Amino acid sequence: MQEVMIKNFVFRTAILLGIISSAFAGDLDTKRIDELTGLKGKMNEKEGVYKVTLPRNDVKVVVDGWTMPPFMGLGTWAAFTKGAHTEAMVMGDTVLFEDEVNAAMSAAFDNGLNVTALHNHFFFDRPKVYFMHIEGEGTADKLAGAIKKVYDAIKQTRATNPQPKDSFGSRSLPEKNSITAGPLDEIFGIPGESKDGMVKFTIGRPAEMHGVKIDKDMGVNTWAAFAGSDDNAVVDGDFAVTEDELQPVLKSLLQNKINIVAIHQHMTHEEPRIMFFHYWGRGRAKDLANAVKGGILVGGLLKVSSALP
Repeated sequence: MQEVMIKNFVFRTAILLGIISSAFAGDLDTKRIDELTGLKGKMNEKEGVYKVTLPRNDVKVVVDGWTMPPFMGLGTWAAFTKGAHTEAMVMGDTVLFEDEVNAAMSAAFDNGLNVTALHNHFFFDRPKVYFMHIEGEGTADKLAGAIKKVYDAIKQTRATNPQPKDSFGSRSLPEKNSITAGPLDEIFGIPGESKDGMVKFTIGRPAEMHGVKIDKDMGVNTWAAFAGSDDNAVVDGDFAVTEDELQPVLKSLLQNKINIVAIHQHMTHEEPRIMFFHYWGRGRAKDLANAVKGGILVGGLLKVSSALP
Protein backbone atom coordinates (compact mmCIF):
# COMPACT_ATOMS: atom_id res chain seq x y z
CA MET A 1 0.00 0.00 0.00
CA GLN A 2 2.79 2.40 0.96
CA GLU A 3 4.59 1.62 -2.28
CA VAL A 4 1.45 2.44 -4.31
CA MET A 5 1.06 5.75 -2.47
CA ILE A 6 4.68 6.66 -3.19
CA LYS A 7 4.27 5.83 -6.88
CA ASN A 8 1.08 7.93 -7.06
CA PHE A 9 2.89 10.83 -5.39
CA VAL A 10 5.81 10.63 -7.81
CA PHE A 11 3.42 10.42 -10.77
CA ARG A 12 1.40 13.44 -9.64
CA THR A 13 4.58 15.40 -8.95
CA ALA A 14 5.88 14.65 -12.44
CA ILE A 15 2.60 15.86 -13.94
CA LEU A 16 2.73 19.04 -11.86
CA LEU A 17 6.32 19.73 -12.87
CA GLY A 18 5.38 19.16 -16.47
CA ILE A 19 2.56 21.68 -16.21
CA ILE A 20 4.84 24.20 -14.51
CA SER A 21 7.62 23.83 -17.05
CA SER A 22 5.14 24.09 -19.93
CA ALA A 23 3.83 27.33 -18.51
CA PHE A 24 7.40 28.46 -17.91
CA ALA A 25 8.34 27.70 -21.50
CA GLY A 26 5.20 29.39 -22.73
CA ASP A 27 6.50 32.75 -21.52
CA LEU A 28 9.02 32.81 -24.34
CA ASP A 29 7.95 33.87 -27.82
CA THR A 30 10.02 31.25 -29.62
CA LYS A 31 8.86 32.28 -33.08
CA ARG A 32 10.08 35.80 -32.37
CA ILE A 33 13.45 34.48 -31.18
CA ASP A 34 13.77 32.48 -34.42
CA GLU A 35 12.86 35.54 -36.43
CA LEU A 36 15.36 37.84 -34.70
CA THR A 37 18.28 35.40 -34.60
CA GLY A 38 17.65 34.00 -38.07
CA LEU A 39 17.92 30.49 -36.65
CA LYS A 40 15.51 27.68 -35.82
CA GLY A 41 15.67 26.73 -32.14
CA LYS A 42 14.53 23.81 -30.06
CA MET A 43 12.53 23.88 -26.83
CA ASN A 44 13.44 21.82 -23.77
CA GLU A 45 10.03 21.66 -22.11
CA LYS A 46 11.39 20.13 -18.91
CA GLU A 47 13.88 22.95 -18.30
CA GLY A 48 11.87 25.74 -19.90
CA VAL A 49 14.80 26.60 -22.19
CA TYR A 50 14.71 27.54 -25.86
CA LYS A 51 18.07 27.03 -27.57
CA VAL A 52 19.30 28.12 -30.98
CA THR A 53 22.46 26.64 -32.47
CA LEU A 54 24.81 27.58 -35.27
CA PRO A 55 27.39 24.97 -36.36
CA ARG A 56 30.69 26.50 -37.51
CA ASN A 57 30.94 24.68 -40.81
CA ASP A 58 32.10 27.72 -42.79
CA VAL A 59 35.79 27.06 -42.03
CA LYS A 60 37.47 23.67 -42.01
CA VAL A 61 39.06 22.97 -38.62
CA VAL A 62 41.74 20.31 -38.19
CA VAL A 63 42.51 19.10 -34.67
CA ASP A 64 45.53 16.85 -34.15
CA GLY A 65 45.54 16.04 -37.86
CA TRP A 66 41.81 15.19 -37.99
CA THR A 67 39.17 17.30 -39.72
CA MET A 68 36.62 17.93 -36.99
CA PRO A 69 32.89 17.89 -37.79
CA PRO A 70 30.92 20.68 -36.03
CA PHE A 71 29.00 17.99 -34.10
CA MET A 72 32.19 17.19 -32.17
CA GLY A 73 32.34 20.56 -30.45
CA LEU A 74 32.25 23.39 -32.99
CA GLY A 75 28.69 24.51 -32.32
CA THR A 76 27.79 28.07 -31.38
CA TRP A 77 24.65 28.27 -29.24
CA ALA A 78 22.44 30.66 -27.27
CA ALA A 79 19.86 29.45 -24.73
CA PHE A 80 16.90 31.55 -23.57
CA THR A 81 14.85 31.10 -20.42
CA LYS A 82 12.55 33.16 -18.23
CA GLY A 83 14.42 35.66 -16.06
CA ALA A 84 14.03 36.17 -12.32
CA HIS A 85 14.22 39.97 -12.49
CA THR A 86 13.58 40.54 -16.19
CA GLU A 87 11.49 38.95 -18.89
CA ALA A 88 14.28 36.66 -20.05
CA MET A 89 17.86 35.58 -19.58
CA VAL A 90 20.27 34.27 -22.22
CA MET A 91 23.46 32.28 -21.92
CA GLY A 92 25.64 31.10 -24.75
CA ASP A 93 28.93 29.86 -26.09
CA THR A 94 30.32 31.30 -29.32
CA VAL A 95 32.86 29.51 -31.51
CA LEU A 96 35.39 32.03 -32.79
CA PHE A 97 38.59 32.24 -34.76
CA GLU A 98 41.32 34.58 -33.58
CA ASP A 99 40.47 37.41 -35.96
CA GLU A 100 36.78 37.29 -34.96
CA VAL A 101 37.15 37.56 -31.20
CA ASN A 102 37.36 41.28 -30.64
CA ALA A 103 34.68 42.16 -33.20
CA ALA A 104 32.30 39.63 -31.65
CA MET A 105 33.12 40.80 -28.12
CA SER A 106 32.57 44.44 -29.06
CA ALA A 107 29.22 43.53 -30.63
CA ALA A 108 28.22 41.73 -27.43
CA PHE A 109 29.06 44.75 -25.28
CA ASP A 110 27.49 47.23 -27.69
CA ASN A 111 24.21 45.32 -27.46
CA GLY A 112 24.01 44.86 -23.71
CA LEU A 113 25.48 41.39 -23.28
CA ASN A 114 28.20 40.39 -20.82
CA VAL A 115 31.26 38.34 -21.76
CA THR A 116 32.19 35.89 -19.01
CA ALA A 117 34.93 33.69 -20.46
CA LEU A 118 37.24 33.32 -23.46
CA HIS A 119 39.39 30.23 -23.82
CA ASN A 120 40.45 27.31 -25.99
CA HIS A 121 39.04 23.78 -26.00
CA PHE A 122 41.69 22.04 -28.10
CA PHE A 123 45.41 21.60 -28.69
CA PHE A 124 47.00 21.40 -32.16
CA ASP A 125 43.95 22.94 -33.84
CA ARG A 126 44.39 24.65 -37.20
CA PRO A 127 43.17 27.35 -37.41
CA LYS A 128 43.08 28.11 -33.68
CA VAL A 129 39.57 28.00 -32.22
CA TYR A 130 38.36 29.98 -29.22
CA PHE A 131 35.15 29.92 -27.25
CA MET A 132 33.51 33.07 -25.90
CA HIS A 133 30.83 32.68 -23.24
CA ILE A 134 28.14 35.33 -23.02
CA GLU A 135 25.11 36.10 -20.87
CA GLY A 136 22.49 38.79 -20.52
CA GLU A 137 19.14 39.78 -19.06
CA GLY A 138 16.28 41.79 -20.52
CA THR A 139 13.41 41.31 -22.93
CA ALA A 140 13.55 38.29 -25.21
CA ASP A 141 13.46 40.62 -28.22
CA LYS A 142 16.44 42.62 -27.02
CA LEU A 143 18.48 39.52 -26.17
CA ALA A 144 17.70 37.74 -29.43
CA GLY A 145 18.60 40.88 -31.36
CA ALA A 146 21.88 41.14 -29.46
CA ILE A 147 22.76 37.54 -30.25
CA LYS A 148 22.11 38.25 -33.94
CA LYS A 149 24.48 41.24 -33.80
CA VAL A 150 27.25 39.05 -32.38
CA TYR A 151 26.73 36.44 -35.09
CA ASP A 152 26.60 39.16 -37.76
CA ALA A 153 29.98 40.50 -36.59
CA ILE A 154 31.44 37.04 -37.12
CA LYS A 155 29.92 36.76 -40.60
CA GLN A 156 31.25 40.19 -41.56
CA THR A 157 34.77 39.18 -40.55
CA ARG A 158 34.58 36.01 -42.61
CA ALA A 159 33.03 37.81 -45.56
CA THR A 160 36.09 40.07 -45.67
CA ASN A 161 38.55 37.19 -45.24
CA PRO A 162 37.09 33.71 -45.84
CA GLN A 163 40.07 32.12 -44.10
CA PRO A 164 41.06 33.28 -40.58
CA LYS A 165 44.08 35.56 -40.42
CA ASP A 166 47.29 34.41 -38.75
CA SER A 167 48.25 37.83 -37.30
CA PHE A 168 46.80 41.20 -36.29
CA GLY A 169 48.46 42.66 -39.37
CA SER A 170 50.67 45.13 -37.49
CA ARG A 171 54.08 46.17 -38.78
CA SER A 172 57.07 44.27 -37.47
CA LEU A 173 58.65 45.33 -34.20
CA PRO A 174 62.25 46.56 -34.22
CA GLU A 175 64.85 43.89 -33.55
CA LYS A 176 66.22 45.79 -30.55
CA ASN A 177 63.91 46.93 -27.75
CA SER A 178 64.27 50.56 -26.68
CA ILE A 179 61.26 51.54 -24.57
CA THR A 180 61.82 54.74 -22.57
CA ALA A 181 60.66 53.97 -19.05
CA GLY A 182 60.23 57.51 -17.70
CA PRO A 183 57.05 58.55 -19.53
CA LEU A 184 55.41 55.21 -18.72
CA ASP A 185 56.41 55.48 -15.04
CA GLU A 186 54.65 58.84 -15.02
CA ILE A 187 51.50 57.46 -16.63
CA PHE A 188 51.17 54.59 -14.17
CA GLY A 189 52.40 56.55 -11.19
CA ILE A 190 54.69 53.72 -10.13
CA PRO A 191 58.20 52.69 -11.15
CA GLY A 192 58.40 49.97 -13.75
CA GLU A 193 60.89 47.11 -13.90
CA SER A 194 63.28 47.55 -16.85
CA LYS A 195 65.22 44.87 -18.70
CA ASP A 196 66.95 44.95 -22.10
CA GLY A 197 64.91 47.88 -23.38
CA MET A 198 61.60 46.46 -22.09
CA VAL A 199 59.50 47.79 -19.20
CA LYS A 200 57.00 45.96 -16.99
CA PHE A 201 54.53 47.25 -14.40
CA THR A 202 52.92 45.03 -11.77
CA ILE A 203 50.08 45.94 -9.41
CA GLY A 204 49.10 43.49 -6.68
CA ARG A 205 45.52 42.64 -5.76
CA PRO A 206 45.09 41.53 -2.12
CA ALA A 207 42.90 38.46 -1.62
CA GLU A 208 42.62 35.43 0.61
CA MET A 209 42.63 31.70 -0.17
CA HIS A 210 42.39 28.81 2.29
CA GLY A 211 42.70 31.32 5.11
CA VAL A 212 46.00 32.64 3.74
CA LYS A 213 46.51 36.20 2.53
CA ILE A 214 47.73 36.28 -1.06
CA ASP A 215 48.90 39.20 -3.15
CA LYS A 216 51.22 40.32 -5.94
CA ASP A 217 53.96 37.73 -5.68
CA MET A 218 51.51 34.86 -5.16
CA GLY A 219 50.10 35.64 -8.59
CA VAL A 220 47.19 37.93 -7.81
CA ASN A 221 48.23 40.88 -9.89
CA THR A 222 47.56 43.10 -12.86
CA TRP A 223 50.59 43.62 -15.09
CA ALA A 224 51.61 45.28 -18.35
CA ALA A 225 54.85 44.63 -20.24
CA PHE A 226 56.09 46.87 -23.08
CA ALA A 227 58.57 46.01 -25.83
CA GLY A 228 59.65 47.48 -29.18
CA SER A 229 60.28 51.20 -29.50
CA ASP A 230 58.46 54.25 -28.19
CA ASP A 231 56.73 54.77 -31.55
CA ASN A 232 56.27 51.08 -32.48
CA ALA A 233 55.50 49.08 -29.37
CA VAL A 234 53.62 46.05 -28.13
CA VAL A 235 51.98 45.66 -24.75
CA ASP A 236 50.84 42.39 -23.30
CA GLY A 237 49.60 41.58 -19.86
CA ASP A 238 46.97 40.34 -17.47
CA PHE A 239 44.26 41.99 -15.38
CA ALA A 240 43.14 40.59 -12.02
CA VAL A 241 39.63 41.90 -11.33
CA THR A 242 36.56 41.00 -9.31
CA GLU A 243 33.45 39.72 -11.05
CA ASP A 244 31.82 43.15 -10.76
CA GLU A 245 34.85 44.86 -12.31
CA LEU A 246 35.26 42.44 -15.22
CA GLN A 247 32.75 43.90 -17.69
CA PRO A 248 33.62 47.61 -17.33
CA VAL A 249 37.37 46.95 -17.50
CA LEU A 250 36.99 44.73 -20.58
CA LYS A 251 34.92 47.42 -22.26
CA SER A 252 37.48 50.09 -21.42
CA LEU A 253 40.34 48.20 -23.05
CA LEU A 254 38.33 47.24 -26.12
CA GLN A 255 37.27 50.85 -26.63
CA ASN A 256 40.95 51.77 -26.66
CA LYS A 257 41.79 49.16 -29.32
CA ILE A 258 43.43 46.67 -26.96
CA ASN A 259 42.76 43.06 -28.02
CA ILE A 260 41.37 40.66 -25.41
CA VAL A 261 42.87 37.19 -25.86
CA ALA A 262 41.69 35.16 -22.84
CA ILE A 263 39.26 35.40 -19.89
CA HIS A 264 39.35 32.78 -17.15
CA GLN A 265 40.10 32.08 -13.50
CA HIS A 266 43.50 31.15 -12.03
CA MET A 267 42.42 29.93 -8.60
CA THR A 268 39.61 28.29 -6.63
CA HIS A 269 38.09 29.20 -3.25
CA GLU A 270 39.66 32.66 -3.22
CA GLU A 271 37.94 35.63 -1.55
CA PRO A 272 36.91 37.78 -3.30
CA ARG A 273 36.58 35.73 -6.46
CA ILE A 274 39.17 37.00 -8.94
CA MET A 275 38.81 36.79 -12.70
CA PHE A 276 41.82 37.16 -14.99
CA PHE A 277 41.92 38.37 -18.55
CA HIS A 278 44.90 38.62 -20.88
CA TYR A 279 45.37 41.25 -23.55
CA TRP A 280 47.62 42.32 -26.44
CA GLY A 281 47.98 45.75 -28.02
CA ARG A 282 50.05 47.47 -30.69
CA GLY A 283 50.86 51.16 -31.20
CA ARG A 284 52.83 53.99 -29.58
CA ALA A 285 54.06 53.04 -26.11
CA LYS A 286 52.44 56.05 -24.41
CA ASP A 287 49.11 55.43 -26.12
CA LEU A 288 49.18 51.79 -25.04
CA ALA A 289 50.10 52.76 -21.48
CA ASN A 290 47.21 55.23 -21.32
CA ALA A 291 44.82 52.57 -22.62
CA VAL A 292 45.92 50.10 -19.94
CA LYS A 293 45.88 52.84 -17.29
CA GLY A 294 42.27 53.56 -18.29
CA GLY A 295 41.32 49.99 -17.46
CA ILE A 296 43.16 50.22 -14.15
CA LEU A 297 41.24 53.37 -13.24
CA VAL A 298 37.89 51.93 -14.29
CA GLY A 299 38.52 48.91 -12.08
CA GLY A 300 39.68 51.08 -9.19
CA LEU A 301 42.75 48.86 -8.99
CA LEU A 302 45.16 51.54 -7.81
CA LYS A 303 43.00 52.04 -4.70
CA VAL A 304 43.25 48.41 -3.65
CA SER A 305 46.73 47.62 -4.93
CA SER A 306 49.46 46.41 -2.65
CA ALA A 307 52.51 48.59 -2.15
CA LEU A 308 55.36 47.87 -4.52
CA PRO A 309 58.79 47.34 -2.98
